[in-house]
Amino acid sequence: MQIIEREKLNQEIEDLKSQYGSSRAALIEILQNLQAKYGFLSGLVMQETAHALDIHPAEVEGVASFYSFFRTEEKQGKYVIRLCQTISCDMAGKDRVAQQLENELGIEFGETTKDGMFTLEYTNCLGMCDQGPALMINDRLFAKVTPEKVPQIIADCKRDFVKTDFPQIVPSVVQKKGPITENEAAVGEGLKAALAKSRVDLIAVIRESNMRGRGGAGFPTAVKWQLAGAAKSDEKYVVCNADEGEPGTFKDRYLLYEQTGLLVDGMTIAAYAIGARKGYIYLRGEYLYLKQYLEDFLKKRNNEGLLGSNILGKDGFSFDIELRMGIGAYVCGEETGLIESLEGKRGEPRNRPPFPVDTGFGGKPTIVNNVETFVAAALICAKGANWFNQNGTQNSSGTKLFSVSGDCEKPGIYEMPFGISIAQLLKEVGGEDAKAVQVGGASGWCIPRKDFERKIAFEDVSTGGSIMVFGPDRDMLQVAKNFMEFFVEESCGQCTPCREGNVQLLEGLEMLEEGCCSMSYLNELLKLGETMQIASKCGLGQASPNAFITIIENFKDEILGRVPTTV
Repeated sequence: MQIIEREKLNQEIEDLKSQYGSSRAALIEILQNLQAKYGFLSGLVMQETAHALDIHPAEVEGVASFYSFFRTEEKQGKYVIRLCQTISCDMAGKDRVAQQLENELGIEFGETTKDGMFTLEYTNCLGMCDQGPALMINDRLFAKVTPEKVPQIIADCKRDFVKTDFPQIVPSVVQKKGPITENEAAVGEGLKAALAKSRVDLIAVIRESNMRGRGGAGFPTAVKWQLAGAAKSDEKYVVCNADEGEPGTFKDRYLLYEQTGLLVDGMTIAAYAIGARKGYIYLRGEYLYLKQYLEDFLKKRNNEGLLGSNILGKDGFSFDIELRMGIGAYVCGEETGLIESLEGKRGEPRNRPPFPVDTGFGGKPTIVNNVETFVAAALICAKGANWFNQNGTQNSSGTKLFSVSGDCEKPGIYEMPFGISIAQLLKEVGGEDAKAVQVGGASGWCIPRKDFERKIAFEDVSTGGSIMVFGPDRDMLQVAKNFMEFFVEESCGQCTPCREGNVQLLEGLEMLEEGCCSMSYLNELLKLGETMQIASKCGLGQASPNAFITIIENFKDEILGRVPTTV
C-alpha cells in the first residue's frame, strides 16, 4: 500500500494549482493528475485538494464518484483492461475476447489478479466501432482484437509496452471522401478570410450557408453565434464538444487528428464572431492518447501567430485554447453537462433556460459546437456559403460525415450529402441485406427495411453521424437490451424519468427474453417511454427510450412469445 506524505501532497497540489488555476474549474484536472501519480484518489488526497481549492470535501468526493474513470479505492491493477461492451463491439465478437481475457488472467470481469497487475472491466463505447472488438488498457486503445491476440496484448503489458506491435493511434478508414474530408483549403485560409470581415458580415456568411450543428440536434449555427455575440458580457467562451460518446460514432476522432488545423481555425473564427478570448476543447477521456498531440499542436499554433495575442496582426483580437479531458461520462456530451464538468463539477445537465449563449461557462455567454461543425465553419469561410450549399437539401445544407459500423462489408467513415436515402447509404457500404438500421446511435431511431427510402436529413431522420447496420440474422431483442443496458449505466441519475424509467424498460426487455411479458404490460412500457421523451430533464434522457420504442414497434413478430433457453 502506497504511503502518501501530507506535506509532499500539498506541495504537489500547489504546483498543479499554478498550472491549472486555483478556482473550482481546476478540480478535475488536478484530480486526474493526482490519480495518475498515486493510482487512486484516497480520502487524504480528496480532503487536501478540497482545502486547497476552498471547497467542501464532500463536493470533491461527489465529483470523484460521478466519473467512471476516477478511482477512490486502491483495488485496481497496474493495467486496467476495459473491454467495450456496446453494440458494435458486441456484434463483432466481444464475448469471445472477454472469455479469452478471463482464461489468460484467471479472473472474471470486475476482479483484479492477485499480483495486482491486471484488472478486468467492461466499459461503454470507445469510439472504435468500425474496428471492434476494441479495448483500452490505461490510455492505450487496441482495435480489432481477437482471442488469438489476447495473449500477446497481455505480454506487451508485462513488458511495459517496450516492444509492441500495436500502434498508438488507430485511424478509421475513410471509405468515401467529400468536400470536408478532401478539401484543398490551406490551414489559416478560412481564418484570414474571416478576420477580413466585420463580425456582422462573418455571421452573415455562416447564415447564408444554412449550416446547422453537426452534433445531432441541428440548431442553426449562425443563430447560436449571433445570440452569444449580442449577449452583454466582458467574458465569453468558445467550447468544442469533442466528447464523442454516442455509441456508433467515431468520425470526430478522425477529424481531431487529420483536420486539426481546420478545427482550431473554426474555433478561432467563432471566437472572433462572438467576441471571445478563451476557448476549450473538451476531449473525451477515452481519447487520452490524443492529448499530447493536440497540446503540441496548440503550442505550434501560438508560435505561428495563429493563436494568442493579435492573431494574424488583427489588433485587439486575442484568443487562446485550452485542452480539458473528460473522465468517462456519456452525459457530458450534452452541452450543459459538459459545461458543468468544465467548471469542475459533476456533469449533470442544467435546467434550460437560461441557455449557454446567455449563461454558460462561469455564468458567461458560451457557444458549444462539435468538432465537425467547427471544421465546416472554417471551410465555409475559406470557400464561401455557395460552395457549402452545393450539397444537401434546403433544410439540411452540406454533406455529413457518417460513422458506419455493424453488419456491412465496408465499415468506416463516409462523407455523403444530406438527403440521401437509407437505401442509398446501405448500397454504398455493402449492407443491402440489412433488416434494420439504427440512425443516430443508442439515442437514435431503429429504421426497419420497409422504411429504407426515408431520407437522412434534419427534416426526416436526423443523426449526429452514427449508422449501425443490423443484418437479417441479428436478434433485435438483444440489440434493444444492449442499448438499454447502456442507458441504465450512463444515466446521470439526476431526474426520475430517466433514472427509473430506463431501469423499467430494461426489466421489460428481460421479461421478453424470458418469454413472460404480456402485450398489455409491453404497451404500458411503450407509454412510459413516451413519458420519458417528454419529462426527462435533458436531451439525452429524452432520447434514451427511442431505440426501445422503435425496435418494439417494428419487430413485435420477432420479439413476442420467446421460449426461454434452458441450461
